[in-house]
Amino acid sequence: MLPADDPAGAAVAAPDPQSTGSAVAPADGAAFARLYGEPLLHLPTDLYIPPDALEIFLDAFEGPLDLLLYLIRRQNFNILDIPMAQVTLQYLKYVDQIRLSNLELAAEYLLMAAMLIEIKSRMLLPQRQHELEVDGDDPRAELVRRLLEYEQIKLAAVDINAIPQLDRDFVRSQIFIEQSLVPVWPDVTPGDLQAAWRDLLKRATLKQHHKISREELSVREHMTAILRRLQSQRFVEFADLFDVSGGVPVLVVNFVAMLELAKETLIEITQAEPFAPIYVRLAYSPA
Repeated sequence: MLPADDPAGAAVAAPDPQSTGSAVAPADGAAFARLYGEPLLHLPTDLYIPPDALEIFLDAFEGPLDLLLYLIRRQNFNILDIPMAQVTLQYLKYVDQIRLSNLELAAEYLLMAAMLIEIKSRMLLPQRQHELEVDGDDPRAELVRRLLEYEQIKLAAVDINAIPQLDRDFVRSQIFIEQSLVPVWPDVTPGDLQAAWRDLLKRATLKQHHKISREELSVREHMTAILRRLQSQRFVEFADLFDVSGGVPVLVVNFVAMLELAKETLIEITQAEPFAPIYVRLAYSPA
């Protein structure tokens, strides 16, 4: 799309709202292009565009804010004092143009159009003095804030895009160096191999491997052994029921077995007085 108000008549492209190449007339009456210096307001009805024709996409608007900012900057409006009537009218014309070709895309712009109409209506309606005191903010304040933030982000994106990028602005240089060195292996004699083998055998004899196996201890077996011993003796001293030669694991399992017997009321653990010997006996009469 070429604006008709270009002072030099050069083919300067203005951003297209949806970059679809629609054949509809421009909403603001601008020419599509200039042919031999004359503005072309309408496309010829018999114009044939082949399917494989070269298609040039102009810069598309990124969204409603981008379109609104373009309208403001194109006419050099003060962004802090936006003329809502003119901007809203031009914006709605662009939205009508979008709706003719892409209804889904137009839905995104209609929300901003509703916001512009609301702001314009609030500015046209008279307000009482107390309403001005309560709601003294300019109805355009929120819109101005969003436009300024968007413009800052857009300028920052341009600066970031200007930074040289790998594989876009430059590529890594790769230099291939041919390896011309021939590896030289040291000479090894059979005597050297024999000496190395003897050294390995000598070191192997210095290390001894021990396999430690864990003894399987059964609490039930120790419970049975304790009951058999108590059946032959009426009272057995507590310490006599433990075999210290079996090591700590056997002592622990034997003690757990005695506690299980006491829990099941099969044995009784008694003591006559404090610090006196502890005795163990059966809690029932053996058959």
